[in-house]
Amino acid sequence: MSEIVFSSWGRKIVDNRSGGSADLASLKLKIPTEYLGNSKVKAFMGWDGVVLLDKDTDVVAMAAEYMKRVQEKHCCGKCTPGKKGTRVLQDTLARIVEGHGSEADLDTILNLSELLEECKCTLCKTAVIPVQDTVNHFRDDYLAYINGKRKAPAAGIDYRDKLTAPCMDRCPAHIDIPAYIEEIKNYRFDESLDVIRRRMPIAAVCGRVCPHPCETACRRALVDEPVSIMVLKRVASDHEWMHHKPFPAKPKAPTGKKVLVVGAGPAGLTCAYYLALEGHKVKIIEMLPEPGGTVAVGIPDYRMPRHLLRREAENIASLGVEIVYNTKLGRDIALSDAKKEYDAIFLGTGCFKSKPMGVDGEDAGYEGFSPGGIHYLRAVALGQGIKTPKRVVVVGGGNTAIDCVRVALREGAEESILVYRRTRNEMPAESYEVDDAEEEGVRFEFLVNPTKLVTKNNKITGVEVIKMELGEPDESGRRRPKPVPGSEYVIPCDMVIPAIGQDPDLSYLDDCKDCKIKKTRWNSVLTHGGTMMTDDEGVFAGGDCEYGAMTVVMAVGHGKRAASVLNRYLKDGKAMLDDEEALEDAVNRLGVFNDKEKIPLPGGLKREHQPKISGPERAKNYEEIELAMPESQAVVEADRCLRCYRVAMVAIDQ
Repeated sequence: MSEIVFSSWGRKIVDNRSGGSADLASLKLKIPTEYLGNSKVKAFMGWDGVVLLDKDTDVVAMAAEYMKRVQEKHCCGKCTPGKKGTRVLQDTLARIVEGHGSEADLDTILNLSELLEECKCTLCKTAVIPVQDTVNHFRDDYLAYINGKRKAPAAGIDYRDKLTAPCMDRCPAHIDIPAYIEEIKNYRFDESLDVIRRRMPIAAVCGRVCPHPCETACRRALVDEPVSIMVLKRVASDHEWMHHKPFPAKPKAPTGKKVLVVGAGPAGLTCAYYLALEGHKVKIIEMLPEPGGTVAVGIPDYRMPRHLLRREAENIASLGVEIVYNTKLGRDIALSDAKKEYDAIFLGTGCFKSKPMGVDGEDAGYEGFSPGGIHYLRAVALGQGIKTPKRVVVVGGGNTAIDCVRVALREGAEESILVYRRTRNEMPAESYEVDDAEEEGVRFEFLVNPTKLVTKNNKITGVEVIKMELGEPDESGRRRPKPVPGSEYVIPCDMVIPAIGQDPDLSYLDDCKDCKIKKTRWNSVLTHGGTMMTDDEGVFAGGDCEYGAMTVVMAVGHGKRAASVLNRYLKDGKAMLDDEEALEDAVNRLGVFNDKEKIPLPGGLKREHQPKISGPERAKNYEEIELAMPESQAVVEADRCLRCYRVAMVAIDQ
């Protein structure tokens, strides 16, 4: 059922109670019509209104329950307007539903918005919006309770609620960002890290190399600049490390269940961490000689010091997790054998196959041609004897390509050139990474594309490129590059490194005759329903091998979700979402951030920036470039957070 009976969402009123029709799709409302596959959604109530899908929904009872949960579960009580205002709303609505209300109570509800505008954060002031919508548009329903025509709410209705915020929603790990920032604001760094670790065990990593999508949904940016969310995460993590504090986590009692995690990258480490906390016996096998996966061998030390990555893995191992290195699935252990030995398996095998460029000569084995950017970075990181010549050309526009050209300089290249077929504006790499590369002396050749390798005596001497021009946008929204006929020229070089993307290596599935795991058309592992379980019961997957090459924080989110569902699978025999996860997905599809919102603040509080080593001199070593933000400065930055909490609630069939 997707027909809308009534909607005030987005401040747009759609009322079909007396006729007319509209559905969720026509209003572009991505609200679920089913809950956990076995209950119908009757209504949705949240920070921007109320949506009714069932005409028999008791909106008065729903409003009363909504405000009860806002006041008792989610109101922090740290400001008088929020604490008292929501309590007045709760009591007033309860009194009406109990049959002791008066018409004057409706005026009380409508007049409270002015008081709630003075709240410390946005939770209470947005919570009143859907309640007032019900009073304004369902007044007769309220009067039915007040006048005794309705005695009690209908039976058979249940409610589920969810706390969120624009930044929390945009974060793939769904960390309670306002909470950990609030702790930093109050100089409670240990408590801040505790909040982070509820959803993310590798804060030292994500405090450095996360692309921080949360900051694209920061409401502070609508006033001046987004809060430095990622760096504040690093501040909390660095505090524990720099003060030599012990890792505080302790696992529950052993369950007797055994889980194999394949891959010690962000997804695998995260999954292992949360499973170990639940008391399960976890073993990680990792094909590399150290933990971290792509983070360890694909992100250079000047961005992510490996000793801190190893520390995160040691913390996880301290929970009883066994990590075995130099062990590859499909080579050293067969998946079919692992299925017999373990109660469940999590595949976090990453993306280590480089995509081909599709140019003449790339398969000829020329000296000076690298199989791919991730291969080059791994060889350098592991000290595998790769020699970087004087002139290097890297093809691509993502973060891996940027890392390659910067590493080439550190490995002795005199010229490090990045070739990209679009303009700088279309580069998927983080803009600050491109700025850093430029500062270090990287040369950029934009709007050109390789056509063939130029060689002499079986060695690379250059790469032929053709000039490009941008045409109409493609499916990614970026303008499609088209070659300019007759514009070819040669860039002299001694090495060519393609860095145009990576694919999962799922060769370990080939010899598993009893495996039911299916692949997507992108050659990644297929999982179902947000549970991260494959078609092979008890085998879960997440991270790059499930989604394709992506971000560290997305892999962490996958690992956390997989561990949560896998834990229920081990205990109850079913791979299913819980209420928190179901609403997490529902709210995420709906979207929380409104980039058109007008925020009545003067602004002018500029973003604090962490210290940074500058200039081309830094390209001579692998010392960390971005330094720790002083804690006193972090407190100032944390004070910029607007605490943009919201509460959502669905009414469902019992």
